[in-house]
Amino acid sequence: MVRQLCIIGVGLIGGSIARAARQAGLCQRIIGYGRPDDLHNLKSAKALGVIDDYCLDLATAVQDADMVIIATPVGAITHILTALRPLWSAQTVYTDVGSTKGNVIQALATVFGDVPDNFIPAHPIAGAERSGVEAAKADLFHNKRLIITPLAHTRTDCLGQVQAFWRGLGALVSSMDAQHHDRVFAATSHLPHVLAFVLVDMLGHRDEQEEIFKYAAGGFKDFTRIASSDPAMWLDICSANQKELVPLLDKLQCELDNIRQMLVEDDRQKLFATFMYARNARQRFLQQFEGIMSKSSTFYVQPGGQLKGIARVPGDKSMSHRSIMLGSLAEGTTHVKGFLEAEDALATLQAFRDMGVVIEGPVNGEVTIHGVGKHGLQAPKNDLYLGNSGTSMRLLSGLLAGQPFNSVLTGDKSLSGRPMKRVTDPLAHMGADIKTTENGTAPLYITGKAGQMQGIHYEMPIASAQVKSCLMLAGMYAQGETSITEPAPTRDHTERMLAGFSYPVKKEGSTVNINADGKLLACDIDVPSDISSAAFFLVGASIAPGSDITLQHVGINPTRTGVIDILRLMGANITVSNERVVGGEPVADLHVVYSPLKGIDIPEELVPLAIDEFPVLFVAAACAEGQTRLSGAEELRVKESDRIQVMADGLQLLGVDAQPTPDGMVIQGGNPIGGGTVVSHGDHRIAMAFSIAGLRAHAPITILDCANVNTSFPEFKSIAIHLGLDLVSEES
Repeated sequence: MVRQLCIIGVGLIGGSIARAARQAGLCQRIIGYGRPDDLHNLKSAKALGVIDDYCLDLATAVQDADMVIIATPVGAITHILTALRPLWSAQTVYTDVGSTKGNVIQALATVFGDVPDNFIPAHPIAGAERSGVEAAKADLFHNKRLIITPLAHTRTDCLGQVQAFWRGLGALVSSMDAQHHDRVFAATSHLPHVLAFVLVDMLGHRDEQEEIFKYAAGGFKDFTRIASSDPAMWLDICSANQKELVPLLDKLQCELDNIRQMLVEDDRQKLFATFMYARNARQRFLQQFEGIMSKSSTFYVQPGGQLKGIARVPGDKSMSHRSIMLGSLAEGTTHVKGFLEAEDALATLQAFRDMGVVIEGPVNGEVTIHGVGKHGLQAPKNDLYLGNSGTSMRLLSGLLAGQPFNSVLTGDKSLSGRPMKRVTDPLAHMGADIKTTENGTAPLYITGKAGQMQGIHYEMPIASAQVKSCLMLAGMYAQGETSITEPAPTRDHTERMLAGFSYPVKKEGSTVNINADGKLLACDIDVPSDISSAAFFLVGASIAPGSDITLQHVGINPTRTGVIDILRLMGANITVSNERVVGGEPVADLHVVYSPLKGIDIPEELVPLAIDEFPVLFVAAACAEGQTRLSGAEELRVKESDRIQVMADGLQLLGVDAQPTPDGMVIQGGNPIGGGTVVSHGDHRIAMAFSIAGLRAHAPITILDCANVNTSFPEFKSIAIHLGLDLVSEES
């Protein structure tokens, strides 16, 4: 609870903060501050019960405040900060609500010489047509996004207090870099407001304006609604963010010129394509928006405890993806057991349904795929949206490059920032036509080159199962032989499963060879439990004294067991039993008993065999006595997040000496792990790794932005709780 809250600027936003804080019981007393010409507004705020009292003297207003929120227009920020400087207190938390953040940070640096570590820049994405304190609503921020743009030196206690305060108001709290924030909101908020103002201004000056407004339909009213916003406020916003807004206006002008030319030339085909793409893009946006707004998740982990019992983690994600892809291309009906019913694998399943494949299920992990044969896929009617799945996008780019139709691959924000040139460049050498963004990221625009692809020999510069599998799938549609040589062993699920579907694949040392002279025949697949999911509990039992667990039916493909090898080198007590082969894949039960760990230099030859498991292995290193050093793992920087930096940031916040390097990390282990609030940045493996860290923590750990755990391991919470982790999740 905030004992005394001071709100500078009690208008719509400031008043709504006050109403919501009072309703949620977050404050004992709320003081409003304004200039003498705000006196009438402040009196109204007190009369309405929005604030307890008001001051026209800033020193008096902030004197006893635990938290100060600046809710004035962004144009006034420098003036306010200058007035606050002589009154600044290290014991007070300061924050703001401005919709531009770069200018706020610049103003702080100008006034103070550096940004104070107890100022937390924030931006609630909420508003209303009416302004002023009379329009203030207690539910204005409920289920609305609140963006925080902390700096590297921001005090974690202040950050946590502001995050908790806004969650108490009902907001969905996220974090991002200030420059990225301003770029995003220039496109999604500031530009649309400018367009609405300009359109209404243009039409309002036309001679026939009475008829224009008289006969305007609902769409015109909806689009121009935002032109009723406060002009003074939007003058400040546009001026503050002109650096990001002007290039967007230039780009928009170019697009309008293109549309004008299409109309002049009566190019109906291009116009239709433009309108169709825009409609589909908006539909995707709505689907993603509804999904984002309905699934914000926070994990709360209590310190200590141990893991005990028997569990079976869900099916392997890599094999689940490949079972859908190859089963769809097979002749006949393929039955799959143990399919991972998580968002990533379901994205692959939906993509093949969109290409005309009839797929039944999944029901309790069982899927029936009615294959269409190697050349039976149909052109999708819309873009193929692959959510957060990098495996889906990279493998499908190879598969679709040789089809007789065009396709577009899109994904969520995280996937759209991940590098795709590692597959599109070698595919281009095979004759593929794939266009990416300037940064080499999604969306991918694939022009099908059926019958025109050529086999190549490719020496992979970095060991990657996704790149290898992508080129193998492309090789199934290329003339001649395609051979791929990997610099170190990577998972070989594609080779094994192709053999299971009777497709000829040759392996000679570190080189795999494939050509188009083959067909896939339907078969039954039993997907083993995912060792990447099991890894969290392998580490958890290894670091928590008194732990004793058995994980059943885990896939122990030798290209995937790096996590076991590394943990054993650190001293872990892991026993492999009941070994058998199921559907061509080795599986076993893993028995883990607590054993003190020691730091090691992780052998580079094991890095590709454990690339997905390093977030939780970093936690093991933090609990091990001595130094652990990882190198040769630069690929971790381009996963769902920069896993090296994000894990280092989180571990440091918990008191661990973790120093990131360009291709790995150096961790001094053995010291106590503290508590605190860490951000997963939407990366499922980061969220689960810090949950496991709670077993050795001395204070509670809060992990933010955990909804993407559902992309790979939706049962994580239930299994973790079953085995003994004291974890509670809060969905909003």
